[in-house]
Amino acid sequence: MSTDTETRTGVYEAMFLASQSAAASFGDLVAHINHLLERANADVLAMKKWDERRLAFEIEKQKRGVYILAYFTCPTDMVSHLERDVQISDQVMRVLITSAEHLTEEEIKANDDRTGLDTEAKLKAEQGDSVEGEGSSKVRLGAPEQAPAAPAAPESAESDSASDSDEEE
Repeated sequence: MSTDTETRTGVYEAMFLASQSAAASFGDLVAHINHLLERANADVLAMKKWDERRLAFEIEKQKRGVYILAYFTCPTDMVSHLERDVQISDQVMRVLITSAEHLTEEEIKANDDRTGLDTEAKLKAEQGDSVEGEGSSKVRLGAPEQAPAAPAAPESAESDSASDSDEEE
């Protein structure tokens, strides 16, 4: 009698929902999802950005979200660990994992756009760098050299009441 147990693996489809703030650093988000899948001993077959849209209702005060679709093989007992890791993740708000046994390998490979994910991550990183550079130059150009002194509270109350009386006339 053998005590060896065979680990069963399955093919799964997962839809990850991430917040807009997490998607701002898209490369980090994709790396984080890959890390979550690695922790579950998953072998990623295909991954792509599915959509970026308005949510039906707010989730964690977020109104928009980015959906990432992934197909992977994984030991069946590790799926619950993946769901738990997503629940404690700061970057991924929700995940829906279903069996993808009904799909053929060609159908799964048709959804593989990992090179597109890398390209989008690079583009967003470049755009973020250029926006930060522009924003910092604008702040430097428009910022006064010395901060103006704050007016005293009684003066501001008098000036407010004076402007109110002028408007009434």
